[in-house]
Amino acid sequence: MITPAYVRMMAAYNRAMNQQVYEASARLTDEQRRADRGAFFGSIHRTLNHILWADARAVGSFAGSAIPPEDTRFEMYAEFDTLRRKRGELDDVLVAVADRLTQSSLDAPSTVSSVATGRTRTWPAGAFIVHLFNHQTHHRGQVTTLLMQLGQDVGVTDIPWLELDYGF
Repeated sequence: MITPAYVRMMAAYNRAMNQQVYEASARLTDEQRRADRGAFFGSIHRTLNHILWADARAVGSFAGSAIPPEDTRFEMYAEFDTLRRKRGELDDVLVAVADRLTQSSLDAPSTVSSVATGRTRTWPAGAFIVHLFNHQTHHRGQVTTLLMQLGQDVGVTDIPWLELDYGF
């Protein structure tokens, strides 16, 4: 399905994009970040919290670390600076997890339950990792749209054009 190299590439991309999104978000006032802008989670701040929440749940299951409560609207951190710092820390954990993955660990069956639907699936672990990256991209796209509406350009968002060492 996917390879360890793909996961490493996506983990590096995820970290870079989060840095860019948080840099652009930091140029706003707290009031601007918290204003309800009609996004699925309302504000930029709440959407960034949701992404961190979902990632912490997913990465926690792979890394054996603490997993947040099952509330999709759970506010991980009220202070933007703390949210930003914790985002960076989680991205570092995700990169470390990606560095340790093997093809057999990606192909191994994994059982996950959805907070949103209550359903349980057993799939290859790699399929859930693909979902992790797709979920991040989906909601980060919402944030970048809101940022652009506020005059904040996130910069280059295309994987091939970011100045990153993907290891290949």
